[in-house]
Amino acid sequence: MIYFLIFVPVPIIAHFLGWSPLIVFFSACLGIIPLAGFMGKATEHLADRMGEGPGALLNATFGNACELIIGLSALNAGLQEVVKASIIGSIIGNILLVLGGSILIGGLKFDRQVFNRTAATTSSTLLALSAISLVVPAVFHFTLPAGRHINEHRLALAISVILLMTYILSLWFSLKTHKHLYVREVDVEAEEAIGVTGWSVKKSTIILFLTTVSVVVLSEFLVHAVEATAHALGITQLFIGVILVAIIGNAAEHSTAILMAMKNKMDLSINIALGSGSQIAMLIAPLLVFASYIMGQPMNLFFSPVEVLAVVVAVIILAFVTLDGECNWLEGVQLLAVYAILGAAFYFA
Repeated sequence: MIYFLIFVPVPIIAHFLGWSPLIVFFSACLGIIPLAGFMGKATEHLADRMGEGPGALLNATFGNACELIIGLSALNAGLQEVVKASIIGSIIGNILLVLGGSILIGGLKFDRQVFNRTAATTSSTLLALSAISLVVPAVFHFTLPAGRHINEHRLALAISVILLMTYILSLWFSLKTHKHLYVREVDVEAEEAIGVTGWSVKKSTIILFLTTVSVVVLSEFLVHAVEATAHALGITQLFIGVILVAIIGNAAEHSTAILMAMKNKMDLSINIALGSGSQIAMLIAPLLVFASYIMGQPMNLFFSPVEVLAVVVAVIILAFVTLDGECNWLEGVQLLAVYAILGAAFYFA
């Protein structure tokens, strides 16, 4: 992934030289992937060194900073549908693609892998809450009398406040009242898998700052090339947001979760995948709604039926996987199969 850093300056050069928007878009995508990875590694390392309280706050702030930055750039460009699509894509991507890939790769090495069922089902319930927060605005939209759709924005604001408060309480649950369920396995083997062995606090801080600034810059170029790229490739902005943009933002979680599964650390792997999905739904999405108000372009939480269906289906199959506290490679295949089916649906939508 480190070799992708050569793509970081390409979209800037391509933009000023007037190259094709396709080059700008895909080079920005490839450039963001390693930056998101380094951002995630620096955040994890600093969180481990800062202790439970400050570390959790840092993780809550920068854990999905890449998705937040891309979302803010898209909001600023007026691409609210891309923002909402990327939210959906990040949620189902973490549940189906990241977790599915982790279970499959880990299962090919170990016949049976176990994890803390209580912690996993708690995360599943939080994701079920996020599914409810998508279903309610959709029902509200189709049952609302004509001319009253301004209330959709008010409902989005109310739901965002509730989700944010619930997310804060979930942090209190995992860090205070039931922290024994979420013991962090900070050891040499885990640090080697994450790739932060030998990193100092100063180095992590500098890397976090530089990567954040770089992602902000590349996100601007990526977002402004979205419409031209969708037209050139004959695909919808919905597919770009749900699949392409979401995979870019989740690249760090993909690699780390899979590496943890390969070392038979399924609790860590599941916490990475489901924790990231919960954070997208209950922290990043509300923050984007609040930001849309500040920008003067209020965003509602009304998603298309296929987007709502995708999250509901993902949450349902997740419940079956986490129910017994153990997994095997076939369950990983099943999660990936659902992701592929939903990807096809978004492609032809």
